[in-house]
Amino acid sequence: MTLKTQRLQTLDQIRAFVEGAQALDFAAPARDEAYDWIGGELRRFQYLRLGKVARGWMHRYLEKVTGLSRAQVTRLITQFRAGGQIRDRRGPPSKPFPRRYTAADVQALVELDALHDTLSGPATRKLCERAYRVFHDARYERLATISHGHLYNLRHSQGYQRQRGRVDKTRPVQVAIGERRKPHPGGRPGFLRVDSVHQGDLDGIKGLYHINLVDEVTQFQFVGSVERISERFLLPVLEALIDARGRLRKRYPYAQMMTPYDKLKSLDQASQYLKQGVNFAELDAIAYARSDNDAALCLQKARAKLFRSINNAQHSAA
Repeated sequence: MTLKTQRLQTLDQIRAFVEGAQALDFAAPARDEAYDWIGGELRRFQYLRLGKVARGWMHRYLEKVTGLSRAQVTRLITQFRAGGQIRDRRGPPSKPFPRRYTAADVQALVELDALHDTLSGPATRKLCERAYRVFHDARYERLATISHGHLYNLRHSQGYQRQRGRVDKTRPVQVAIGERRKPHPGGRPGFLRVDSVHQGDLDGIKGLYHINLVDEVTQFQFVGSVERISERFLLPVLEALIDARGRLRKRYPYAQMMTPYDKLKSLDQASQYLKQGVNFAELDAIAYARSDNDAALCLQKARAKLFRSINNAQHSAA
């Protein structure tokens, strides 16, 4: 594409163009062409011999035609004054930072979250650490030292999202169980926004409903889960979430996170709490016979079997 600026022959014509008094049909070219054009215009109007005011009009002229900023045009003119020409000095793109966590790490995290129902960040970190250091699963070597921030970055990545199942939205019901209305607290705490998310079904068995309550003013959040969306199940949960106990905030230092068995072993003179004839060597063989992931897989299978038996019993009774 070419710039139709040849009709501008004098500085007065350039000033008129910059001030908008003279129309000009032009189209912005590619970067290399723009640089060549700028260099040609600077030579055509003998920029190096111009006075301060005329140079200012040339700056504004070049900015208006090319769409470049004042700082960009200044840098290009400085390059022209130094060597008589303008070149694209941009080098090849810099080498990106190496990826610490690979697609295999994302896959391992997906499997772990699926087995353990996507636990909190600290709990997931501890499971990754135990998988590598206790059960010697090489897939978790890098994840064993992952930080909270990187853990959630991986969970939000496209690779993770493609592999994890989606959460089904709550399906509408025919019977109205509440009125959808934006709260108007007037600056007073205690007005809650309530939302529910269905965990999803498994083999035709209804999953849990997660109830999320957020105070409109303080933005304090309460979360609970119920088996069904009905008054029978909702009232006990709502009462439990909003009382004094529900508002207590507990902190669990990462260094102190451990299984109940590990906590027992960490006590002073822990062997005194064992039954006679029982020792930690025997208990270790039982505790570490299965990894956390293997135990979670067994739990998932047993839970699915239990749900199917309950569902079959309910259908038979009906």
